[in-house]
Amino acid sequence: MKKKINNMLSAFMILLVSGVAGILFQACEGNEEDMPMPEVFYVRKTDPAKSDSLVAHAFMGDNLAIIGKNLGKVDEIWFNDQRAALNPNLVTGTTIIVPVPRVIPAKVTNLMYLINMNKKDTLKYSFGVDVPAPQVDALACEYVETGGTAVVKGNYFVDNPASPLQVFFPGNIAGTVQSVKIDEIKVKVPQGTGPGPIQVKTIYGATRSRFYFRDDRNIIVNFDNLTAAGGWRSGMIANSNPTPISGNFVRFSGALKGGVGVTWDEDHFSFNLWPIANGRPDVPFYTGDIKDALIKFEINVVAPWESCALQMIFTAYSVNGTNSYIADGAYPRGLWIPWKGSGTYTTDGWVTVSFPLSDFKYNFSGTAVDAKLTSDMLRGLTFFVWNGGVAGKDCNPNICIDNIRVVPK
Repeated sequence: MKKKINNMLSAFMILLVSGVAGILFQACEGNEEDMPMPEVFYVRKTDPAKSDSLVAHAFMGDNLAIIGKNLGKVDEIWFNDQRAALNPNLVTGTTIIVPVPRVIPAKVTNLMYLINMNKKDTLKYSFGVDVPAPQVDALACEYVETGGTAVVKGNYFVDNPASPLQVFFPGNIAGTVQSVKIDEIKVKVPQGTGPGPIQVKTIYGATRSRFYFRDDRNIIVNFDNLTAAGGWRSGMIANSNPTPISGNFVRFSGALKGGVGVTWDEDHFSFNLWPIANGRPDVPFYTGDIKDALIKFEINVVAPWESCALQMIFTAYSVNGTNSYIADGAYPRGLWIPWKGSGTYTTDGWVTVSFPLSDFKYNFSGTAVDAKLTSDMLRGLTFFVWNGGVAGKDCNPNICIDNIRVVPK
C-alpha cells in the first residue's frame, strides 16, 4: 500500500510540475508574441545645444534620441534600407539613443523602421536621412602633372547618373573623372590649371578644398631656386631615379642601422638651411598660429625605409655654423616614423605628407621637451634621418623629398 501511495504522489508531482511549466511556457510565449507595438512621440538631437529642437530628418552619423512608449522591446532600427547600430544599453521603455547609419541608402523610403524582438511588430515612422555635401580631405599627392591622375580622398562622393560627380581644378577647369568610390575619386588633371583649391560637386552639394593643388604657398626649399646652400650640408640633390615631381629633389640614401641612435650619417641623410648663410631675410616661413599649421612635403620612398626617424627641426635666424641643436636633447622637433607600425615603408610614387607643427615637441630620442616651438624659430630648417627612439632593422632606403612648405590646416 505504501509503495502504491508513493507512486501516486510521484505521478501527481510530475503532472503538477508539467502543468506549471506549461503555464510558464505559455506565459513566456504569449509575452513574445503579444508585445505592444512601439510608439514614437518625437525625435530630437542628443546634442545638448539642440535638444529642444524636434527633427524629421538628420544627417548620416548624427546621434538621435527617439522618445515614445513601448520602446523597450525594440531590437532593430532601420533608416531607409540601412540598419542602425543599436546599443541595448541605450534602449528603455520611453527612450532610444541611436546613430543614423553612415552608409548612403541604396533605396530611399524616407522611413524609419522600429522592429520588436519578435520580428513581427514593426513601426514605420516618417523620417528622412540627409546626405552631406562631399567631404574633401586631401589629395594623395598635391603635385600631379597635366594629364596625370590625381587621387582625391574624403567621403560622401556620390556619382548620381542624373547629376554626375564633377571635380573642378583651379581656374574652374573640370577634370575628367575616371572612377568614383564613396571615399576616393580618381580624376585626370586638365590642361591650363595651376595652384589653388579644388572643388568637388555632387547631387548633394559642392565643397571647396582647404588644401591647394600644386601648393606654392610658403615654400621653404624646392631644391631648384630655393635651396639649403650655405649650410654645412645642403643635401644630396637629384633629378632622376625616380622621375622628379617638379625639378630637383633631395635624396636621403645609404645604410641605416636598426639600433636606436646607432647611425649618424649627416652627409647622406641631412640638409641644414641656415637663412643668414643662405642670403635670406630675417622673416618667418609662416606667420599664422602654429597650432593651426602643417609642414608639408612630397616624398617618394623607392627602397624600404625600416629604421630611424625623419627629424624636422626649425631654427632661429641667428643659428649658423653649428648643428649642436640636433643632439642637445632640448630642441623641439617633429619626428616622422612612417615605418613604425608595419616595420617597413615605401610609397607607390610621389605622395604628400602633412605633419602638424603642434607635434614639434620632442627631442632626438622621442621624449617630450619643455621648450615650445615659436614663430621666432620658423627661420631655418634642418632635416636629418637619425634616432627617434624606436628600434628598427638594418636597411638601405632611398628617400626622396621635394617642395617643403608650411601652410594652414
